Amino acid sequence: MKKKEDIERIYQAALSAFSLHGYRKTTLEEVAGRLDMAPSNLYLYVKNKRELYHKTVIFALLRWQDRVAKDMEEQQSPEGKFLTMCRSAVFYLEKDEALRRLLILDPDIFPMFAEKDPYEYVNRASVALLTDMIKEGMASGRFRKVDPETTAEAIFSVYKMLIIRSYIKMEKKAGLLLFEQILDLITSGLFISKKAD
Repeated sequence: MKKKEDIERIYQAALSAFSLHGYRKTTLEEVAGRLDMAPSNLYLYVKNKRELYHKTVIFALLRWQDRVAKDMEEQQSPEGKFLTMCRSAVFYLEKDEALRRLLILDPDIFPMFAEKDPYEYVNRASVALLTDMIKEGMASGRFRKVDPETTAEAIFSVYKMLIIRSYIKMEKKAGLLLFEQILDLITSGLFISKKAD
């Protein structure tokens, strides 16, 4: 196997273990056992359990991000890309049970406020993707003129609140109803357009 395949296999095994027991109770021996390797072999890839945990979380977050980007590629219009991005990002955790469980065990992975975000650079990339998509919609004349960076930050903040409420606090039904209402507000607005007198 190539090294990339090796490390992805290690991160997958670590994600499975950490999502069951959390950081404190998971041992390198358990992760190694899932891989049928000696624990000492893990040190060829990481310095310690803390680094394995950190890199495993990054692996899982990037996989989430990549899934959303791939789903967006299937759409042609800015509206289609935006709606697909929103739905894919929110509903991804329905399928990734290990990451969902890990977020419940360690909500600090996905905090509401950026100053406490240990994976801020990963989330910055998500905001950048959203910013670019808003700019594309504006350039095509399909989105109204807004400050794309500030708008992306606002939408991402709402998105984080929805993920926390739906999957971490486990208020899924209320959170997903809220998601549909917010999506409608973002795409249609609250005010009825004034007709010319």
